[in-house]
Amino acid sequence: MSLISQNIFHKNRVNKTKREDVDLPSPLEGNEHFEDGQEMVPDIIRTKKRKKERKEEEKQLEVEEEREMKKLENFLFGSLYAPIEFGKVGDEDVQTEAEKDSTLFFTDRSANSALSVYEEDAEFAKESSDEEDGTKQRKPVWVDEEEEKTNINISKVNRLRKLRKAEDESLISGSDYVSRLRAQHAKLNPGTEWAQRDSQSKAYSSDDDESSDEENGVVVAPGHKDFESVDDILRTNEDLVVKNGTKLLPGLLEYSKLVDANAEDPSNGPINSVQFHRNAQLLLTAGLDRRVRFFQIDGKRNTKIQSIFLEDCPIRKASFLPDGSQVIIAGRRKFFYSFDLVKARVDKIGPLIGREEKSLETFEVSPDSSTIAFVGNEGYILLVSSKTKELIGTLKMNGTVRSLAFSDDGRQLLSSGGDGHIYHWDLRTRTCFHKGTDEGCITGTALCASPSGALFAAGSSSGIVNVYNREQFLGGKTKPMKTIENLTTKVDFMKFSSDAQILAISSSMKKNSLKLIHIPSYTVFSNWPPSNRTLHYPRCLDFSPGGGFMTVGNAAGKVLLYKLHHYQHA
Repeated sequence: MSLISQNIFHKNRVNKTKREDVDLPSPLEGNEHFEDGQEMVPDIIRTKKRKKERKEEEKQLEVEEEREMKKLENFLFGSLYAPIEFGKVGDEDVQTEAEKDSTLFFTDRSANSALSVYEEDAEFAKESSDEEDGTKQRKPVWVDEEEEKTNINISKVNRLRKLRKAEDESLISGSDYVSRLRAQHAKLNPGTEWAQRDSQSKAYSSDDDESSDEENGVVVAPGHKDFESVDDILRTNEDLVVKNGTKLLPGLLEYSKLVDANAEDPSNGPINSVQFHRNAQLLLTAGLDRRVRFFQIDGKRNTKIQSIFLEDCPIRKASFLPDGSQVIIAGRRKFFYSFDLVKARVDKIGPLIGREEKSLETFEVSPDSSTIAFVGNEGYILLVSSKTKELIGTLKMNGTVRSLAFSDDGRQLLSSGGDGHIYHWDLRTRTCFHKGTDEGCITGTALCASPSGALFAAGSSSGIVNVYNREQFLGGKTKPMKTIENLTTKVDFMKFSSDAQILAISSSMKKNSLKLIHIPSYTVFSNWPPSNRTLHYPRCLDFSPGGGFMTVGNAAGKVLLYKLHHYQHA
């Protein structure tokens, strides 16, 4: 570029010298003019005009030289104020190019621009509120400044060609692209009228619509006319309905079979007791092989944690104290065992002072972990303190005692037996305050109360299970709410789930004799027990505290584990 400008400069100099040589009069010409006096005057005028023309040409040359110098300076050193684009030399062109180039650099004023957007929306909301009687205008939460600067080619991508408004359209701005996508989504997914804010406010603000709704039999509830509260509900992301608290539907039970709970260490004898710890991860299993095993239940591996061997006691029943601190273990012996989970120590207790019972295999622990009730001889119920492990009292019923169940947070005790009656005991006064007949029962073999104490179930030797409302039963109404006749042999075990929506009943005298009853419809789940799998002879059952797991112990020494899909937590 510098060479070009230098060549132009020398060329101008050469032209200038040539013009001087041409325009200067020679001495011969001057002699000729002096000789011809008539032509002297016009020659003087011509020379003056030529001098003026030369001066004007010299000025233009100087201006051109200055421009060329500026070009060279801008090219070599750059310009801070007016960068020049080659090919445009005018002053106006220089200014316009400087303005164009300045658009390549911008200052990020997103905070100010965001404020300006909100201010504009606020002004727009004020204007619209005056025009539309206070209808609300939504403010944009965030504005993307790059949308206007971005260009998108919608003709290259096949799935974007549907957004074209003309066949030859290719490039569109980012804002147009967003608006067309929104329009296409609204076209493919038309919304319902009740979900639109404008339609709601207009529909319920006019008296004509209200009158038409009343004529059609549609009346808005008094508490639902405030649409601001409805908007508040729709704007939150909180769960309006907690799935865990939903009601279990009757008919079919959704469940899946998991790895056996005692797969790492199966029992060599029948399982007589299974129970979950209150933390829902620790499972206790016990049986006639004289071992108590503890497993960590996760549904996949079910790792074995510990095993305790009692040499002189085939275990008939083992149970956690509700506070989770101890395990009470009993069999057909005059004594029983207590295993301290914290100290990992086994204590042998008994025989009980003043009693001659040869077996303490049947017992129940109170929900407050204060009392252990054992079934004794000749209708006696033995009350033992869980702290001192000493006999603190006895209760006496007319017939033999077969089953026990605590209620009302451990303040009351239910018992049944050979006389077909159900006794209610007050443990504070240790007296029987109610005695009622179990309808259709000859010999009671099992009792179970719901966790809240509102319901209790009574099973008999004939396989009949009666479900009672406790308040109604105590009030004199001895007719059961429902009589379940799905078992044909003696009822050995019953258990309510933690939310009292499932009642499990079983008999150890027949294979697969385990039924799950839906509460409060009092109907049997038709898909249980599973048809393609055998439960063998079920002997015991338990639900996890959250209801997610159900475990069944059978006579084959296996502890079957199932996942109930209705419940979210174990």
